[in-house]
Amino acid sequence: MRRLATWGRARGLLADFRYEQSDPARFYGALARDTAAMTEAVARGIDGKVVLDVGGGPGYFADAFAARGASYLAVDPDAGELRAAGLTRRRTVRAAGEALPFADGSVDVCLSSNVVEHTPLPWEMADEMIRVTRPGGTIIISYTLWWGPFGGHEMGLTHYLGGHRAAARYTRRHGHPPKNLYGQSLFKVTASRGLAWARSARGARLAAAFPRYLPWWAWWVLRVPGLREVAATNLVMVLVKD
Repeated sequence: MRRLATWGRARGLLADFRYEQSDPARFYGALARDTAAMTEAVARGIDGKVVLDVGGGPGYFADAFAARGASYLAVDPDAGELRAAGLTRRRTVRAAGEALPFADGSVDVCLSSNVVEHTPLPWEMADEMIRVTRPGGTIIISYTLWWGPFGGHEMGLTHYLGGHRAAARYTRRHGHPPKNLYGQSLFKVTASRGLAWARSARGARLAAAFPRYLPWWAWWVLRVPGLREVAATNLVMVLVKD
């Protein structure tokens, strides 16, 4: 993964973040390609492998994974989210991440990209991801850290005033509540809590952890409690199923 984690990649992803609301196809298309490349790197190849994307949303990731030879499946509980982009969904199941409708050990790679912060039961979902992954398979969990600059999503840095206060301020300014409403579809998740779960996870071992959007030479911030909550911005945890 280090060979992919360049300053150019980080700069490009940060530039695309500006278009999440105004041009979601541009933003999610770039994120999909990056996610597929990251998954291929940390899983040591995905050609011919079954990849389950927990929280796959409207389908931007499907083509990116298919282009790398993966057999891609997605799960998402929100029917509105599945229809949001108007894309044809062929291999998606409507279900909650905390109760995945798949047999034990049925997929090679189980991925969750920027979903943990949107569920009230993130570590129950993570346990389910371990369950459905085959022995020797890879679990990848990437999520936005609450105390980082992107923790408030479209609410911007106002989340530092508090989640509910930031949502109220956004509503006053825009005339409607944010898509990611604190306490309902956006929750406070930290690096320390995620790493604690990963290190004690039953049935899998933590193989790697790194800040997703930083170049490799800045990964050291993850080793500093407190600093990592702000500077890491997004944490990736890679586990291998026992």
